[in-house]
Amino acid sequence: MGSGTVPRCHGPQLNQPLSPNHGPRRDGLRPGLIVLHFTGMTTFEAALARLCDPVHQVSSHYLISEGGEVLTLVPEPLRAWHAGAGTWAGAGDVNSRSIGIELANPGNVPFAQPQMRALERLLPGIMARWNIPPEGVIGHSDMAPLRKADPGPRFDWRRLALGGLSVWPETEEVAKVDPAAFHADLVRFGHDANLSHDTALAAFRLRFRPHARGPLDRHDCAMAADLARRFAAARPADPAS
Repeated sequence: MGSGTVPRCHGPQLNQPLSPNHGPRRDGLRPGLIVLHFTGMTTFEAALARLCDPVHQVSSHYLISEGGEVLTLVPEPLRAWHAGAGTWAGAGDVNSRSIGIELANPGNVPFAQPQMRALERLLPGIMARWNIPPEGVIGHSDMAPLRKADPGPRFDWRRLALGGLSVWPETEEVAKVDPAAFHADLVRFGHDANLSHDTALAAFRLRFRPHARGPLDRHDCAMAADLARRFAAARPADPAS
């Protein structure tokens, strides 16, 4: 499909995918994550055309417009090409292990209320179908912080967490500044163990403290410890996985 007029389809599943950019999930993998993105484009229509263009080789399972229109571009059982290189909870090939949702947003403006409400209606069904817990709803920037910043600092992660659709640290305590413990806590939560301190801190703050500046502080450490304690990710070598 080129970048011209693109047909519109609705519903949780389609017999035929709207986007040609998909394939089978590899090695028998099933979705255990939902990865949220912003499109980074000026219009919903431009994003839709890009996600349906075989030249660009990118897609997602769902695309949500600013007005709350939800399009299914690739059926959930198939592997959409939305995540690219990166890891979460010690495993790569995130495309084979996830459902991708694109939110039409250029990346520097608040997400529209109808769009957020549509996302909140969409997520519970996906989570139930694939038995994905709230901690399995992550951002593109979580699993690929060296490359990506979406859904970005304007996305309301706390709102999703209050609805049981993601997670948020629940602590007002402060902890001593301990870079090694902070890094270990982020790895337990799911981040790549090979990230540098600066990259790990930036990725953490982008999602949980987007207005924080300066070096690692006690609030960062306390929040990361709470996330690790309550939402430690099962890794491929863990018995739970």
